[in-house]
Amino acid sequence: MAVIRDVMPAFQLLQPTSIADAQKILDQYGPDAWVLAGGLDSFDWLKDRIKKPNTVVDLSGVEELKGIRETGQGLEIGAMTTLTEIAQHPLIKAKYSLLAQSAELVASPQIRNQGTIGGNVSQDTRCWYYRAGWPCYRAGGNICYADTPVGRNREHAILHAERCVAVNPSDTAPALIALDAKFVIRNRKGERVVNAEDYFVGPEIDITRLTVLQPGDLLTAVRIPATWAGAQFYFEKVRDRNVWDFPLMNVASAMVLSGDTIQQVRVAVNGAAARPLRLKAVENAIRGKQRSIATAEMAGNLAVQGAVPLQFNAYKIPLMRNLVKRSITGVQEATWAS
Repeated sequence: MAVIRDVMPAFQLLQPTSIADAQKILDQYGPDAWVLAGGLDSFDWLKDRIKKPNTVVDLSGVEELKGIRETGQGLEIGAMTTLTEIAQHPLIKAKYSLLAQSAELVASPQIRNQGTIGGNVSQDTRCWYYRAGWPCYRAGGNICYADTPVGRNREHAILHAERCVAVNPSDTAPALIALDAKFVIRNRKGERVVNAEDYFVGPEIDITRLTVLQPGDLLTAVRIPATWAGAQFYFEKVRDRNVWDFPLMNVASAMVLSGDTIQQVRVAVNGAAARPLRLKAVENAIRGKQRSIATAEMAGNLAVQGAVPLQFNAYKIPLMRNLVKRSITGVQEATWAS
């Protein structure tokens, strides 16, 4: 029997107008509630009938979750702020251009007009086996179809694979990690703030999700400290097409220099593992050293230590090595596969 596509299952649609109302709804419906932000990831799931929630909570009417505000400690961005607003905001472009660059490279203008920062960091993996409803580990089964002799795994993980080899698809996530951002999460118990790098989880922690969000949790804001305002930034995304495509891999770095000496640095990549990776070993190795080709080459080699390619994604090792190298030198080269 043919599989029905593009016909959404029936669900109850609730549209709160405040964070308090949204929180009450999430408390009431718990795991049966599906949170809808910009809807780009959600509509894929619903149209393909892979996810069939009983209740969809549309946050588009919650004005408290929108907007960009300067604070005494830096910047606060509402989780429902669109990627277009972030990419074009004068303050972000002036002080935190790393985030503006990453947001501007998400998909297409139409999608950025609708997609939100909260949705971009919280979206699910794009592994085609999982998205097509195959009973893999992530979907509650007992196999990873991508990690088999006949599996198609060109876009999958080379690091930290634990049963599941799917990768995180977010472009803004590594930029926020490099900026030492904090994610604000609310539930019925109150508010908690987690570091951007701790917002994401790998399959060794929970193979069924990519973030720390649990039923009843609501991501309300992203806070960026003033610490990295005006630093030297680098962002690069490699993808199959220049528009409307997820990253094969991306890299983000923030650096503070004293002359040619690297005083402070943060480097993160995505597309290499199930979660965005902050490269702490690389940061520790190059901190205090001269910003040079030799330092960058050392960083690139260190970044890929322990990488294990699958049948069709060995190209990701030189790709990651050279992206990290360029994130230190700040120079994009014509080729990346050498």
